[in-house]
Amino acid sequence: MEEHRDDIGARLGMWIFIFTEILLFGGLFLVYAVMRAGYSADFHQAAHHLNAFIGAVNTLVLLVSSATVAMSITAVQKGDSKKGVILLLVTLVCAGIFLVNKYFEWGHKIHIGLYPGSDLMLTLNHGSVMFFSLYFFMTGLHMLHLVIGAIVLTIAMVKVKSGAITPNKYVLLENGGLYWHLVDLIWIFLFPLLYLIT
Repeated sequence: MEEHRDDIGARLGMWIFIFTEILLFGGLFLVYAVMRAGYSADFHQAAHHLNAFIGAVNTLVLLVSSATVAMSITAVQKGDSKKGVILLLVTLVCAGIFLVNKYFEWGHKIHIGLYPGSDLMLTLNHGSVMFFSLYFFMTGLHMLHLVIGAIVLTIAMVKVKSGAITPNKYVLLENGGLYWHLVDLIWIFLFPLLYLIT
């Protein structure tokens, strides 16, 4: 009974945490909307420097990872820990693909000097500076969340493999999956805001 109460507390704690994260990113999306309304022409021009194809690939990769993490939870609940581990591994590979794509995307921007505080940014108008500042901040914050999620899922995968997570005790994996869905949901909003609405 004590363990059951702990599980309920852990789930409730995760939902409260997710609510605060939604407030955080919701505030950032609101700032972005206000800035875009004020500097629509500058935002339109700056958005053309982003690679929509890479953004679309990363969207597809995260959607696949959301499916695999959900399937891994189901597999563990059904007692198939081997399948659960494989699906978690696929999720982590997807996370790696996302980070590699983002590394090349950011690397290109940094290589041409298009990053906050650079000499090139000092020559741009205020709206373009705001766009790239928000781009780096929001995608950087998202990447931080993705890395944290990948670490949590790695720990969960090790515990599934060792037998510490079982069909009767899987709240860590469940919360990790819930957090991962949040990371994916945030990107679903970031992708069209930054890459598609030009």
